[in-house]
Amino acid sequence: MIKKGKFISVLTMLLFGFGIMFMGGCKGDPVSPRSTTYNLKVTDVLGVSGSVTFVETSATVATINISLVGTPAGTHPAVLCKNSVVEGGSVQLTLNPVDATGKSSTVVSTMTYSQLIAFNGFIKVKGEGENILAQGDIGGNEITKINKSYPLITMNNFGVSGNALFEKRVNGNTLLTISLTGTIAGDNYPATINLGSIATVGGGPVVKTLLQVNGTTGKSYTNLTTLNSELAITYDNWLVYDGYINVYESKVVSGVVICHGNIGSN
Repeated sequence: MIKKGKFISVLTMLLFGFGIMFMGGCKGDPVSPRSTTYNLKVTDVLGVSGSVTFVETSATVATINISLVGTPAGTHPAVLCKNSVVEGGSVQLTLNPVDATGKSSTVVSTMTYSQLIAFNGFIKVKGEGENILAQGDIGGNEITKINKSYPLITMNNFGVSGNALFEKRVNGNTLLTISLTGTIAGDNYPATINLGSIATVGGGPVVKTLLQVNGTTGKSYTNLTTLNSELAITYDNWLVYDGYINVYESKVVSGVVICHGNIGSN
């Protein structure tokens, strides 16, 4: 008969042994690397789209994988650029070209995975000449699902109207998209954000000059990070800003507004 003390001792040793085996097994289990994927949208060549994925290869090395569908035959240069797509910017990294299968993989040791997913930049895949096959914002420039839209109503019987969409980026900056109907193909329409409301007598001063609306597409895209005064402004600031948007017939100085609308606190 086994004495009680010896039984407890044997049981303890068995449990300890199982614990060591369990911990040893866990230590050898593979750990999935961190990764983040961003969309790459069609630009100049219809039918091309895809994604780019940043993979944490190690603490100091990352891999950038591009995957496109609908790419033309041949190889296509790919780059990581500074700033957002709508701003454009200089090349930060030259990536391996996208091959005939639509794939590209580049090992990067000059930027870590953590730096890449916070980077103020975008990926661009080039086609022939000045054509861009696909591109998309990455890192801090990624567009979130947080947004606010404001109506732009017609003025002076021009028959132009639409909306202004403010979209929040991961880094807190804003993509402002103006979408209009009734514009004339080939024309360009200046746009501004002004202080005050559309009811302001004489109009409020211009605080931010926006990119012109393309009359052919009816679109304008502006990345908002500062006012004209260089004062930094975030998406959350715009939600409570005392302002309004003007879209002009020709030059801003002419003062002929074709549509406008209140934004923010107005």
